Amino acid sequence: MGHRGPSIVTMHPGVVWPARRPDADRVLVCLSYCGGGTTAFRPWARVLADDCDLAVVCYPGRERRMAEPAPHDWPTLFGDALAAVRSVVDRPYVLFGHSMGAWMAFEVAVAMEQTSTPPVALVASASNAPTRAEAVRRRPPRAGDPDEDLVRWMANVGQLSPVVLADPDLRQMALDLFRADGWAAESYEYVQGTTVRAPLHILQGTDDAQLDDDGGWEPLATGGYRMDRLPGGHFYTTEVWATLPRWMSVL
Repeated sequence: MGHRGPSIVTMHPGVVWPARRPDADRVLVCLSYCGGGTTAFRPWARVLADDCDLAVVCYPGRERRMAEPAPHDWPTLFGDALAAVRSVVDRPYVLFGHSMGAWMAFEVAVAMEQTSTPPVALVASASNAPTRAEAVRRRPPRAGDPDEDLVRWMANVGQLSPVVLADPDLRQMALDLFRADGWAAESYEYVQGTTVRAPLHILQGTDDAQLDDDGGWEPLATGGYRMDRLPGGHFYTTEVWATLPRWMSVL
């Protein structure tokens, strides 16, 4: 895939480039999980090939966008993520989404295929298919659950570091973001019959209790489908997560 030259789009405030490679031929664009920021994805710049750039979408309400309110509804969160992705499409790109981010990446891919420059591939990680949104809404963790239940869940899956858990202010901030994103995800509605043309690669942790069998993604793929199960739970093992781009067959 050849480089298309300088970007002619306006950079979005939510796009973070951990190690900018403007001459790279392609870009891995990451969309985060409930309550997540960009920190968990930034080290991937070190494991990507030199011809692949890394862009991470920072949702409102966190990190560099802390002064902005965190959306509590899907249309607002989705609209912001879509605008961020549209700002980096001067080169071929792969969309990656983890957990809630997998639904976001799917919907962004659909929108980009309908209106703009489509992704060359889509990677959906640690998520059941959008067609199962109604069932997912009935399972924990739910945005309205008590604080202690949500904190316990985030700690158990490895989303909260010991540093955050030990600091009441950081813990509350993480909880508030998780709850806001949770409300947004719970308002998501899949439109029946929606599929994606980009090749779809599904990643699942072998011990991820959040997932059903194969996750139900294959019927949504019309341009190629692959699923791989990797060691670990919702965030895989530490070693797998640290090198996750190397498991993406589309890169």
